[in-house]
This record gives sequence, structure tokens and C-alpha cells, in this order.
Amino acid sequence: MAMFQYTAKGRDGKRQTGTLAADNRQVVAQMLLTKGLIAENVQEVSKSSKKVAAATTNARVKTIELLIFTRQLSTIVSAGLPLLQGLDILAEQTDNGSFCGVITQLGQDVEGGLSFSEALRKYPRAFPDLYVSMVRAGEAGGDLDGVLLQLADYMESMEDLKRRIKSAMTYPVVAFSMILLIAAGLIYWVVPQFAEIFASFGRDLPAPTQILIDASKGMRSWKMLVVIGAVIGLIIAVKIYAKTPGGRYTMDALKLRMPVFGSLIRKVSISRFTRTLSTLTRSGVAILQALEIVERTAGNEVFARAVKLAGDSVRSGDTLADPLARSEQFPAMVTRMIAVGEKTGALEQMLSKISDFYDSEVKATVDSLTSLIEPILILMMGLVVGSIVVALFMPILQLSSLVSQ
Repeated sequence: MAMFQYTAKGRDGKRQTGTLAADNRQVVAQMLLTKGLIAENVQEVSKSSKKVAAATTNARVKTIELLIFTRQLSTIVSAGLPLLQGLDILAEQTDNGSFCGVITQLGQDVEGGLSFSEALRKYPRAFPDLYVSMVRAGEAGGDLDGVLLQLADYMESMEDLKRRIKSAMTYPVVAFSMILLIAAGLIYWVVPQFAEIFASFGRDLPAPTQILIDASKGMRSWKMLVVIGAVIGLIIAVKIYAKTPGGRYTMDALKLRMPVFGSLIRKVSISRFTRTLSTLTRSGVAILQALEIVERTAGNEVFARAVKLAGDSVRSGDTLADPLARSEQFPAMVTRMIAVGEKTGALEQMLSKISDFYDSEVKATVDSLTSLIEPILILMMGLVVGSIVVALFMPILQLSSLVSQ
């Protein structure tokens, strides 16, 4: 069976283009006739075009682009326009060429008889499991526009959460890097000039000054290349280890134990877990399937394993709250609210409330970290630069005191 690209005219005189899988051109023409279309041109898709189609299948889409697409499609569908027409409109106004190709292919797949969720599943790098599962649930319940709106709200909240974390992490990393660069610059370029002056004194130097000069000599010698090579090798080894299942779990566990930032990462993970599970259950996705999706999108291997154990517990007929409590990763407030939600049949509402609470906690933590880290980094920079300056001027001060005597 081959792929054929066709141009056909409908009863209203409008031309349509698309692709169909068939044994030959005659079969394509017959398939078009059943749709009320008269074939004008039918050509077999070339190998190069197939490669383009494969590249489109593997296309990656930015979260913000997927968010805009989802919200706009929800508006179009809720306004009563057909899904195919909505996809055509969005394909025309999408600036990203690869995403435009994906949307166009989606329209052709739906026109060819696939459901929207089945068409989405063909593009896993553009549409994650959570997205496809929610769309499938929306199609089954006849509430596609409502589910698309929920998806857009969910992605917007996750994107906002990601921005907060990035803002909390970026500033200290950049500031600390600047401190290291300034200190290294002073030691590499400024200290040697002072060392030549100190050598002419013919006296023993103070310990801080001598340490600084020794550090400068070490940085300018071949030994520094060995140190840099060792550091790069260690970073590569850690990255390779972090890609293994055991290494990923170990690294994520260490992140949760980090001072200050560990608490923030835990709150983010709990918020992601509750928000995702709440959105899936509200859309009509079965609890076991929802837990499997949450496990894959947890973002932290420690929490992913806790969710997996919870899914195994639910599959065997137990509650969701008990295994989460035994994992010791979720605070008592979270597990008790989930237990109440299970008993009262209001699990989705409880999960939503927990997520809202932890979203506000993350925001408060990020704000407090930002206000706390800034003066600490300024103090650290002052101490580093000040210590270098004091160490450099100590021999000069001692010499001037001797001359005055």
C-alpha cells in the first residue's frame, strides 16, 4: 500500500487537497467519490516526501506554542465550528513551520477516518501522553472543548510554575558564577603583578598573602589543566550516572535533601502531582491510567516511585492515601485530604485544593528566597573581593609600619 497526494473538487466547486493510503490511483478516486469529491490529480508520494512526513512525526513543539494551539482550538470547537475547519485555521496562522506541518497532518488524519486522539498519538514528541489521554476522554464524554480548556489551564499553570522555579534558580547561579569569575580574574592577572613587587622586599610574607600567591602560581601552571580536566571528567561521570535508573533516583533524592532548595523542589513535586491527577480525573480518565501518566510526568524519580507504589495499591483494591503516606514523601495534610476525598467521592476537588495551596506556597517560597539570596550573595562577593584585597595589601602595610619605626 502506498501514499497518494490528491487534488479533488467538491460539489460546491471548491478544491481540496490531502493524502490517502491506497493500493493504486483508481482506489483513491473511488474513495474520494464516496466522500462526494471528484479526483482531478492523484500522485504517489515520493520517498523524499515520506522523509518529510517522518520528520514531521518527530517534530518537537514548544510548550507555549502547544498552549496557544490548545486554547484557540478550544475556543473554535466551543463556537460550533467543525474540528477539521479549526485545524485548517490554526495551521494557516501558525508561524512554526514544523508545527504547521503537524497540524496539517492532524487534519488529514482526521479526514482520513481517525479520531482526534488517535491522530494526536502519532506525534508523541508534540503531544504527550497526558494530552492524548485527556482528549480521548473528552471525545468519549462528548466534551472535547471543555477538556481542551482544562488542558490549556493546566499547561498554563505548569508553565507559570516552571517560570517561578527558573527565576528562583537563575539569579543565584549567575551571581555565584560572577563571584567565581571575579575572584579567578584577580588571582590570575592582578596577584602576579603584586608578587613581583613583594619579591623585592626580601621578607617573609604574611600567610594569607603567601596562600594567594601560591594559588595564583597554581592557576598559571600545567597543574591547573589537570584540575580542570578532573572537574570536567567528574561532571561527565555524574551526568552519565544520573541517566541510569539508580543514578536518577539517587540524584533526585539528593535534590530533596538540599538546604533551602530541597523544600522548594518538594513543594513543586507535590503541586505537579496533585494538579496533574486532578486534571486527569476531572476529564474522565480512569484513576489507574491517570496514575500511570502522573508517574511518567512526575519530574522527580523519588515521587515517581511513590506514585507507582500507590498505583499498585489501587490496582489491588486498596486506597490511594495509605501508600502515599507510607512513602514519607507527602506531608500528613496531603495524605489526609486525599483520604477524605476518597471517602466522600470528592477526590478531584481535594486534589485541586491541595494543588492551589502548594502553588501559593511555591510562590511565597520563591519570593522569600529571592529577597534572602540577594543580600547573601552581595555579602559573599564583598567578603571574597575584600579578602583578596586585604591579603594583597598586608605586606605593604607591614613595610610601611617598619619604615615609620
